[in-house]
Order: sequence, then structure tokens, then C-alpha cells
Amino acid sequence: MSIFSHTHIHVRAIVKNDDLPGSVQPTDTAADSQATPATAPAATPVADAAVSPKDAHSTGVGDSGRWSTRRIAMYACFVALSMALSFVEFPLIPGVPWLKYDPSGIVALVAGFAYGPAAALIVSILGFVPHLFISPWGTLMAWLVAIGLSVPAAVIYRRMHTCPGAVLGLVVGAIVALALAILGNLVITPMYAHMTVAQVAALIVPALLPFNLAKYAINCVVTFLIYKPVSELLNKSAR
Repeated sequence: MSIFSHTHIHVRAIVKNDDLPGSVQPTDTAADSQATPATAPAATPVADAAVSPKDAHSTGVGDSGRWSTRRIAMYACFVALSMALSFVEFPLIPGVPWLKYDPSGIVALVAGFAYGPAAALIVSILGFVPHLFISPWGTLMAWLVAIGLSVPAAVIYRRMHTCPGAVLGLVVGAIVALALAILGNLVITPMYAHMTVAQVAALIVPALLPFNLAKYAINCVVTFLIYKPVSELLNKSAR
């Protein structure tokens, strides 16, 4: 018994050390499993592949982000609508035909409620760019009051995304815009309207104050009434 055992071990050693290409190596399952550690398959970089590639139409973030392609397209639509409505002008106060109302401020308010203060700022400025070549000083005044109305309203509504938040934002925006309108008229209007500061100040109570109050009241009421259906329309288009 011990002789065969010894011979078997010796033969295994010879065969195991044989390097001839035709030789058959004996296999031992238990030994091989202990000698050769199992190697785990390499991890596939799925996470990087899902995050790193940029969409062909992306501008840096996804469609839910701040500067997606869809959002820029919506900004462009709001700006175009604001530009068109800025040419729809008519006087509100009798005897002061040069104080004209246009509904472009409503577009800036809706854009600010829908997309935030940055949208309100962009629409307020770009919506009046065509008037810059017609009446630079008047455009400066329009920018001042449009930003004063829409940006504070958008900031407050973003923090208080409720109906009372919308009302508070509109009221605060109207107060800020009214103050800027009065100050702007006292500083800017004498520069281009051939009027003294005293003459402009004399128009505050009979003309400037009622005109701007009526203007902001119209913008705020209309925005409050139409924002909900416009918001639902925007949400449906995003799906």
C-alpha cells in the first residue's frame, strides 16, 4: 500500500513538471480552487456614463436645471411677447398724453413667477431693447420701473410659493416700482423732456402718482388672474 502510494506521488511530480505540449496535466479541484483565487469581474463605469455625456441640445444642465435648452426657448418666447406688447401703448391719464401705458410689464411678472427673478430681469431688459434706438431715456425709465416691479415680486414668490406670497410679492413690487418711477422722473425726465426738476415735481400728485398707481394695479391684477392658467399650460408643455 505504501509503495503504490509513493509511486503515485512520484509519477504525479514527473507529469506535473513535464513541459511537453502534448502532456496532460492532472487536475485537482480542491487544490486548484485554493491555489487560484477567484477574481471578481471589473466594475463597469455605469455611473460616469450616465452623468458625463452631454445631451446634444444641452446648455450645461438638464431640462430641470437653470439654463436648459427648453428654459432658454421659453425665455425667448417671453421676451418676444414683451417686445410686441411694448408697442401697444395708450394714455391712461387725461391731459398727460406722454404718459402711456403698455402691458409688457405683465409678461415680465408672469416670467418671474414661472422661472424666477433672473427671468424677470431678462424679460424686463430685453423686452424694451427696440425702444432703446427710439427713446434712450424713456427706455431707461421703462427698465427701471419694470425691474422694480417684477424682480422683487419674483423673489418673494420664490420664497413664499403660495397665493398670499404672490399677493405680497405683487404689492411689494408695486411699491418699489412706484418709488423708482417718482425718483426716476425727478432725475431722468429733466434730462430729455426740457423740463426743470420743479416742473416735474409739480406733476407728481396730479399725473405721475395716479398714472403709475393705475399702471401697476392693472399689471398686478392681470398677472394674478392669468398666472394660474399660464402656469398649468407651461407645466403641460414640459411633460
